[in-house]
Amino acid sequence: MRIVEVTSTDDLNPAAILAIAHGARIELQPALLATVSARRTEVLRALADGRPVYGVNTGMGAQSDVRLDPAEQSRHQNNLLLARAVGGPPWLSRLQVRALYAVRLRTFLTGDAGVSPELMELLAAFLNADLMPAVPRTGYGNAGEIIPLAHAFGPLTGIGAVLAGDTTAAAATALRDAGLAPITLGPKEGIALLQGIPGATALALLIVERARTQLDQWMTALALSTAAIGAPRDLYDAALARGDAALQTVNTAMRQRIAGTADNRRVLQAPVSFRVASAALAHLLRSIEAVEQAIDRALNGVTDSPAFVDGQFHGTAGFHGIDLAAHLDGLTVAIVHIAEGGLTRTHRLLDSRFTGLPAQLAPRPGPDTGLITVHKRSAGVVHRMRRAAMSTVVGSIETSFGQEDMQTFSWEAAINTADTLADAADVLAGELLVATQAISLGETGLGPALHNAQDAVRAVVPPIERDRIFGPDLEAIRELLENGDL
Repeated sequence: MRIVEVTSTDDLNPAAILAIAHGARIELQPALLATVSARRTEVLRALADGRPVYGVNTGMGAQSDVRLDPAEQSRHQNNLLLARAVGGPPWLSRLQVRALYAVRLRTFLTGDAGVSPELMELLAAFLNADLMPAVPRTGYGNAGEIIPLAHAFGPLTGIGAVLAGDTTAAAATALRDAGLAPITLGPKEGIALLQGIPGATALALLIVERARTQLDQWMTALALSTAAIGAPRDLYDAALARGDAALQTVNTAMRQRIAGTADNRRVLQAPVSFRVASAALAHLLRSIEAVEQAIDRALNGVTDSPAFVDGQFHGTAGFHGIDLAAHLDGLTVAIVHIAEGGLTRTHRLLDSRFTGLPAQLAPRPGPDTGLITVHKRSAGVVHRMRRAAMSTVVGSIETSFGQEDMQTFSWEAAINTADTLADAADVLAGELLVATQAISLGETGLGPALHNAQDAVRAVVPPIERDRIFGPDLEAIRELLENGDL
């Protein structure tokens, strides 16, 4: 099993966070923990003078003008994780929670939160024991992520629930079974666990990973469809991508995929869904890159509040999440646009006017219906996806008696994009099933890359010689896509 050794913030980069999300162990090195301890000492020294520090010796939100006495302060940090845990199922997956924990550790390494090494060690211990809290997946967006984060980190103190197969188990019991003891949070540690946008950041990292894989898969589907319909290929010439690095990347990849495939050109000009596909894919690539840049800013910027910077506590807007939310919304729109193109190409491939093949790609048109209803399924999915293209960052709702009077719903933006990617995989599977059937019926001579892609689909989808239930075939292709085996 891979081990991620962490001696500095650079060691918990996006690649390392993804490795941890997928199951790698994490080891916080002694030198790093010594640095964390020194920073913790600075924070405690700064708190000792009794000046009001939001959420530490005061209440939160509309209660921030209430000063807490020493006895209240000693209980306050643990209490912050209680009443804010108002969520419920469905829960994030283990993969998503592991990413969230890794991002939380990464943001703590900046020193802005000033948490103790003991808290960071317990976060790492949860990951290494694969002890993953039950974190509500959706429906709880607000100013920041306090509701899901209360669920995510309450189990550190022995409250709440953790994932246990298809159900949940009491955190206190799971801690005991794992040989771990709950922590009593010290000054500022409870509010630090609730601050920033580690959830949206973690989800965005997983989204980008999946979106890059799906981008490659869409290019393969486009190349198969281009070969099946006999569409012109000059659209992918390098000269046509002048001044556009993303388009150059896509066109290069398309030429590599289609190399060696017989050029059975049927038309002078293909339908628009074929002609604009490389431009749409280039836009998807740019949208992915924009989210990656926003992730980098979230991992390296000041997201704690109050943040301990230059020896003082500062209130910040690190919880606001507009950067990530807006770019995730942009990525969602790009994905929907790609899926609309895939849906349209699927329809063209089923039409004998464009392919010269049997109607609806049925081996025996008339007695057999063929694959026309695959298009209908994809049409329903795209119809749902279009609603997801509505912006999540527009529409603030005032809460906390006006103390929190503006939101971005960045958590919801991330969930929306993740769901849209999953829907796009459904449409992609439909195009692949139809394109590979068209190639089989047309006996198109394929080059090495497309031959391998055709074989990969055929390995999970038997030859279509007559009508059958095609749902299992689509699910098999979706699993192929999910595993990255295309």
